[in-house]
Amino acid sequence: MISTEKKNAVLRTLARFIDANRNEIIASNQLDLRSYSGDDEAMYDRLKVDSAKVDAMIQAIEDCIAVEDPEDRIIYSYSHPNSMKVENRTVALGNILIIYESRPDVTIEAAITAFKAGNKILLKGGKEARNTNLSLMKCWHKALKEHGLDTSWVEYLDLSREETQKLIKDNERDIDLIIPRGGEGLIQFVKSHSVVPVIVSGRGNNFLFVDKDSDFTIAIDLILDGKKRISVCNALDKVLIHRDLQDLDANVERLVVLLREAGIEVLGTAELKEIAEDITTVAGREIWFEEFLAPKIMLALVDGFDHAVDSINTYSGKHSATIVSNNEDRAHRFLQEVDCAAVYHNASTRFTDGGQFGFGAEMAISTQKLHFRGPIGIDQLVTNKWYVFGNGQVRN
Repeated sequence: MISTEKKNAVLRTLARFIDANRNEIIASNQLDLRSYSGDDEAMYDRLKVDSAKVDAMIQAIEDCIAVEDPEDRIIYSYSHPNSMKVENRTVALGNILIIYESRPDVTIEAAITAFKAGNKILLKGGKEARNTNLSLMKCWHKALKEHGLDTSWVEYLDLSREETQKLIKDNERDIDLIIPRGGEGLIQFVKSHSVVPVIVSGRGNNFLFVDKDSDFTIAIDLILDGKKRISVCNALDKVLIHRDLQDLDANVERLVVLLREAGIEVLGTAELKEIAEDITTVAGREIWFEEFLAPKIMLALVDGFDHAVDSINTYSGKHSATIVSNNEDRAHRFLQEVDCAAVYHNASTRFTDGGQFGFGAEMAISTQKLHFRGPIGIDQLVTNKWYVFGNGQVRN
């Protein structure tokens, strides 16, 4: 174990080096941006690092320092009748591999989270962010060396796709946990070939339900906020509106106008097209499964509460969902019955984030049920071990 004091000292030094090398990091990112040949607006947004992004990395480090060290906490204690002392304590998971694309800030956030929890981490970033990631790794290794620690605590894997796939299959690095953050292809490959546990950081495809008893002004605010950043997994994609909502036609028209003014394409059913002309009509089930990561949103009318909940549980990515309602009982039912990692009442899905939930940086947002759901922070990157203290006891 590294002491809490040394962990925090390394993190403070890392923040200092990132600040001091700000211009080099941004210049490296400019190389990556110029090399990016795609036209995916969301990918470009995730790839870009400016001074504000560097400030956010530094803030994430400071938040991580402030979080209590999760290692060696006593979870359970028992005094055995034979005078043995039995304790269950938290211990680090071990070696973590995270595979991610385009977001250089993950090179900082994932690594500080793993490091503070006592883990070593292998970072496999996407080729599109290679220059930025290597620049950030220089800061990491300088900080580790300054405090007498081996650079193997935080290691960047500059591997090809084939080499990465071989690593997943063969586990030549004694990996204890793999976290894939990417498309369905990557996630399915890791789940199919990994011989160690996997935490899936899955798709968003988040829903908002406007109940018949609701303040539509709040709904508009939450919907617009949900599309302010299109490249993040907590963005909003689908809006379900109770058909018995008061002033339905006027409210839908107002919402569509505001979305279009914000540059958001509005998709909807033929039924909604009759209410608001500036809606692109779509049909079929497939679009309901889609996470857009684009400036577009889907609207639909639902027959009631059960219809909304069933739709969310059928189509969403199990990430986040929110209800806009003035009815406390119905809101409580929604929070209980919707099967998502984070559920909201009269609040934006954009809050599903480790920093917004009060524990600083996050490793990923888990959409599976084991071993944890939602933002994966420092406290979720430990496991447990039994410690038994005796003086010669035997079991007869």
